[in-house]
Formats: sequence, structure tokens, C-alpha cells
Amino acid sequence: MPPTVSILMPTFNRLEFVPPAIESVFAQSFTDWELIIADDGSGTDTRAYLQSLTHPRVRILYMAHTGKPPVMLNAALRVARGEFVAFLDSDDVWLPRKLELQVASLRRQPERRWGCTAFALIDAAGHPLAAVRAGWPAVSGQVRHRVFTDAVIATPSVIATRSLLEQAGPFDEELAMNYEGDLWLRFAELSELDGIDEPLTLVRRHGQHGGSDIIAWRDLRRVIEKAQRGGGDAQFVTMLREQRAVTSAGLARSHALFGRRIDVMRTLAESAPYSWYCLQWWRVGAYASARAFAPRVLLRALRALRTSVQSVTERLRAMR
Repeated sequence: MPPTVSILMPTFNRLEFVPPAIESVFAQSFTDWELIIADDGSGTDTRAYLQSLTHPRVRILYMAHTGKPPVMLNAALRVARGEFVAFLDSDDVWLPRKLELQVASLRRQPERRWGCTAFALIDAAGHPLAAVRAGWPAVSGQVRHRVFTDAVIATPSVIATRSLLEQAGPFDEELAMNYEGDLWLRFAELSELDGIDEPLTLVRRHGQHGGSDIIAWRDLRRVIEKAQRGGGDAQFVTMLREQRAVTSAGLARSHALFGRRIDVMRTLAESAPYSWYCLQWWRVGAYASARAFAPRVLLRALRALRTSVQSVTERLRAMR
């Protein structure tokens, strides 16, 4: 008998975090699942640990290294047998009732073919993250217009019906980052999202995350441009146009932070025809240009002035 849920976990050299992630799967109150781990060419220690996993519900796919999680996810998806497919990054953790509540909720609402949960952030040691915002509520309903704005959907919180995945298509393997947003957008075009507003997913923040800001902005812009080619209603098209401008400005700023002057100017010049109307594009673009081309001594002076002003402001507040 095929399992109800296939859990897809891509990994690469995360020996410190993989065991807690897998333990959280075995701790699920819902037990009709299979776990498919797609290993992206990990080193000796991680591979030895994976080879020690002999449970019949765990399957390991040993792949050549690509550095692209969507390649791993699609490989796991091709062998998945479940009615539902859930995603779990190898450094994140589920709370015990995560699958139970999601499967039950989706079965009560068959018109909703994918779901997510609220999530909280934890540090490398698994402790709640002391941040200004350490958690996000679950979004629900029609979210197509919100995927690139305020709908924060954590990948390890998502579960979807196999039929929805087959209809929407696989992950885009040309993307190194933001491949999830691309798939969520296709999901949202086909189905409402079922959000469970309980933090059943713990997303870990640590120093071993891959990728870069430049790749993130570049791939996000590719996803938006891909969505633009698909069209939509006037509100959706307007949102995409604005987000493309904002993303282009963000890409220029990231180039500036890495001292890539030519890339700053190229990004701004290429995006100007579709971004000139966007105030944020001008504001961030001006910062990127100043960062890239202003003399370093001037930048240091401006930073020192800003620090001085902040210090004086804090002292004045303390005197009140």
C-alpha cells in the first residue's frame, strides 16, 4: 500500500542538523508516511550517517552534486508514492502534530489542495530565536496576488496533494534560489491555500545557509518575469510590474555591496524602461549608485555622521 504522505528532504553536508530533522519526522503523531532524502553529493561523514538509516520507510537517493535543491526535490518527487507530498528542509524541524492536522484539514476541504502552517524561528542549537520578529502566522485562501508581497510561506510548512503537483508541474531546475515561490505561484493559480495558524514548523537560522543575496534577487526577478509571461488580471499584472522594479533595485544594491560597479549600472540601465515610475526603484537605485561610486572616505564620513546623530538622539531621549 502506498503511504498517505511522501516527505521530500534535500540535503547537502548538514550532519549537525539532519538528525533532529529526521527525528521530528519519526515523532509525528500521523505515521502513514515515507521519507525520501535526496543527497546532493554530501561528504563522507554525512553519507555515512545517511547509510545508517535502515528504516523501511526511509529511502535515500544519492545524487551527483549540483548545488541546486530543486534538482534534488524533483528527483525525490519522481519516486514519491503518497497521496500528499510534504517538504522538509534538512535543517528544520516539525512539531509532532504537523502532518496529522494538515492532512485532516485538507481532507475536510477537498477544494483546497495545498496547505501551510504558521512557523517560528530557532537558532542553530534549536532555541527560539531572539529577534524582532521570530515567527509568522499562516496565510490562507486566495494568495496568488500576495506570493511576492506579504504572504510568507515557509517551505517546510507546505503540504500539497499529488494531483496538484502533477497539474502545476515540477520545480524549475534553472533556479538556485526562490524556486519555492515559483511553485507556490503555480499552486495559487490552481487552488486556494489552507493555512493552519499554529506554529507547527520550526525554521532554523544558522551560518551554513547557501546562496547569496545576488543570486536570491536575480532568481526572484526571473520568477517574476516568468509570471509576467503568463499574464493575469489587471491587479496581478500591476503587482508583478511593481515587484519586478523593486527586485531590480534590490539586485543593484546587492551588486553595490559587493563592489560590482559595472553590474550596478547594467542592472539599473536595463531595468529603467519598466521601473522609472517606481519611487522605491529610484530610492534604492540612488543608494546603490552612491555606494558603488562614492569615494570610500566619503562613505566612511557619512557612516560616522549617522552614528554620531544616532548617539545624540539616544542621549536626548534618555534625558526626557
